[in-house]
Amino acid sequence: MNFLPMLQARAEAGQPVRIAQVGAGKFGTMFLAQASLTTGLHVVGLADLAPARARQRLADAGWEVDRYGAASLDAAMQDGSTFVTDDTLALIADPRIEVVIESTGDPANGVRVARAAFRHGKSVVMVNVEADALVGPLLAREARRAGVVYSLAWGDQPALIAEHVDWARTCGFEVVAAGKGTRYLPSYHASTPETVWDIISGYLKVDRDKVNLQMFNSFIDGTKSAIEMTAVCNACDLMPQSGGLTFPPATRFELAELLKPKSDGGLIETKGVTEVTSSLYRDGRDVPHHLAMGTYVVITSESAYARRCFAEYNTLPDSSGTYAALYRPTHMIGLELGISVASVALRREPTGSARVWNSDVAAVAKRALKAGEILDGEGGFTVWGRQMPVTDSLKARALPIGLAHRVQLMRDVGEGAVLRMDDVVLDPDNPAVAARRELVAQTTA
Repeated sequence: MNFLPMLQARAEAGQPVRIAQVGAGKFGTMFLAQASLTTGLHVVGLADLAPARARQRLADAGWEVDRYGAASLDAAMQDGSTFVTDDTLALIADPRIEVVIESTGDPANGVRVARAAFRHGKSVVMVNVEADALVGPLLAREARRAGVVYSLAWGDQPALIAEHVDWARTCGFEVVAAGKGTRYLPSYHASTPETVWDIISGYLKVDRDKVNLQMFNSFIDGTKSAIEMTAVCNACDLMPQSGGLTFPPATRFELAELLKPKSDGGLIETKGVTEVTSSLYRDGRDVPHHLAMGTYVVITSESAYARRCFAEYNTLPDSSGTYAALYRPTHMIGLELGISVASVALRREPTGSARVWNSDVAAVAKRALKAGEILDGEGGFTVWGRQMPVTDSLKARALPIGLAHRVQLMRDVGEGAVLRMDDVVLDPDNPAVAARRELVAQTTA
């Protein structure tokens, strides 16, 4: 990639890549831990609703107090430190900032930050995959019109999968399936922040008092997988399967055998789709050599010679020798985010960006819901997110999971039903609501 020599040159010229980061959650803190060690990167400002908490996160990441003690943005620019603030828009507006990292996880804030950055000529690395799944195609178009870059976040699985897909197509292969691994059982769709600890405590060594159980639950109940695979479909021009993700149990060595079309003895509907494999068999046993933290792509080739090479070079072929797989066993989340920042700033290239609108994530009732209840969104007690083709979502007027938070239900909805836009009252002044309506209007015009 040759980013390091380019970053070194920027550092030697006294012109490091100057970054404004919004949000200091887990992903953002992981980036901060490495950003302070990366030549040619300068996190000039960190915006968070709770500056004191943000400073504590910097301390947790190993930063010394003088590194984040700047009294102003000017002071941070002069001595290479970081200014911590709660004024996001002022930080973005500064002409010396080059790249904005949005890492809050809130769709409305993601839209607000991205559009402010575009107005001020700043490129955006969108860690906030929730915002991307909701309106990524709209934001990507707006960035192109503004002459800046809108990018998925390297280290998060969607960007890594997009890299797999680009590698495959650049080599002339056909992409059959792409996705990631996770921990899944069908019963997990009903998981709530109250029950999720019983699941995660069995395999994660974490302190219950230090984790956001609703956030963790979004990974367990299937929502995060649907969101991430939607980002992949829209960035890579892949399609969701008609019924959404099926989470088949699979070892990393079975990927090509299982994730090929049903017509060839596999489990997927057709070529060119996303799927997420499970690290658990349906009876709860662990799948050996699973891909729970990894990513993959399954490929084929029109060339018979190339297909013979699949076996010769141990590319994990299926039993017919027609399909092969490439996988990455893990991802390092925010620790790897510097790749996106460097790509955006130095090459003006995104590490994945929405090019089409193929996939959506609909809110599905976890239980029978009653009129008057307040939906609590991703990972909560009321709904989970199912991936679906955009054509089906628009036809059904499905309520996107990204808008199913802090809104009141206007009618009863049965367990397992897809919620509709007409089932809730949405605030037209919410930036995410407005952006979603713009995307739909542009698509259906």
